[in-house]
Amino acid sequence: MTLNIKPLSDRVLIEPVAAETKTASGIFIPDTAKEKPQKGTVVAVGNGTKDHEMTVKVGDTVLYGKYAGTELKLEGKDYLIMREDDILAII
Repeated sequence: MTLNIKPLSDRVLIEPVAAETKTASGIFIPDTAKEKPQKGTVVAVGNGTKDHEMTVKVGDTVLYGKYAGTELKLEGKDYLIMREDDILAII
């Protein structure tokens, strides 16, 4: 499925990974206690600016700040759009 969205400038569209539903020891985590994911996959990348060349590319798995980006919903899926500077690392 392709998205009809192209981030502008130095922005990146990220699909967050699903939040953990079970701990390593097998205990189920209720919805109210789940943490917001800080890891996701890059779905679309802007062209960058004249002073800033884009480092990430489509398909990269990245780590970002807990409160980084703007949440949006497209075609029933949740996404985040943020500046590339808000990305902490490429995994």
